[in-house]
Amino acid sequence: MTRIEHQPLDHGIFGPGSVTWKVYRCPTSMTVGFARTALTEMFDPLVVASVAGTGSLRERASDRYDRTLEYAGALVLGDSATAARMADTLMRIHSRVGGTDPVTGQDYDPNDPAGQLWIHLTQWQSVLHVYERFGPGPLSEDEDRQYWAECAIAAKFQTIDPADVPRDREEMRAYYERVRPSLVVSDVAVEHALLVLEGGNIASRLPGRLRVLSPLVHRVLRRATIATLPGWMREAIGTRQGPVVDAVVTAVVRPALRLAARRPQALARVLAEASPRAYPVLAPAVLDIEPERAGTVTVEEAFRRLGRPLPREQHLAADTDPRRRLAQVAGVTLPGR
Repeated sequence: MTRIEHQPLDHGIFGPGSVTWKVYRCPTSMTVGFARTALTEMFDPLVVASVAGTGSLRERASDRYDRTLEYAGALVLGDSATAARMADTLMRIHSRVGGTDPVTGQDYDPNDPAGQLWIHLTQWQSVLHVYERFGPGPLSEDEDRQYWAECAIAAKFQTIDPADVPRDREEMRAYYERVRPSLVVSDVAVEHALLVLEGGNIASRLPGRLRVLSPLVHRVLRRATIATLPGWMREAIGTRQGPVVDAVVTAVVRPALRLAARRPQALARVLAEASPRAYPVLAPAVLDIEPERAGTVTVEEAFRRLGRPLPREQHLAADTDPRRRLAQVAGVTLPGR
């Protein structure tokens, strides 16, 4: 197993008493939940344009998977310093990326709040949906309210206005209804959705002697991911999987993932093999390793300690001052501000 070099500094933004940790520490989030998230994102034309523009999913699928899981895991389970540093680094990287979507003719910016909101909400909704389907089951009413409140807190790591984040499932459904007409089933969207489906599950890459089972595990988790998709998305990717297969795969995957949740050491070994970059971020939470200092930190305090503005503040400043946009990319402070 990959060695953990350092203890986490603290319990991050949410900590072990949060609903976020309850949901995200479950192996459902790192397997089917993460695959469903990445697949669903691809139907926003400007999001998939930015992904396709880099060629990362086509050319470096495993590396992109590892880095994305590292980033997503850091924000919800990592310590506060790691979370703020990774969010700020991605903000700077995104500031260098842009272009025109050949499908819609619209300009895209990975830091655009609308696109960031789509990515953020598809993750939180997908992870919860899969947790309740293949994991312990539905959250209580109080837990559900807390989960969506914590979703709004996590949005501060991006350029999103937290006021735009749904506060419950009804608001989440209303959001999907609003954005559904803007989603596009293009050739590039389907291509990238299938790339995710074929390679977006860490448990498909088992360690040691279990590796011989990887092809079988991959097929099962692929079917499990499809089982969570709405009908229009299944039609888009060309699958005929129906309710009978959905029921069978659910009956197989649910007890397997519940067993994995009771075997954190085994889950950590899979993480170390399949996602070596994400492992140091996720393993302390999975293995209940105590941090140097117990307790949580607000997103605002994490960025203050980093010496950087919040991502939304950076984005708003960049919109009004082109010099500051260049300075933010370079990581310097202009005089007089």
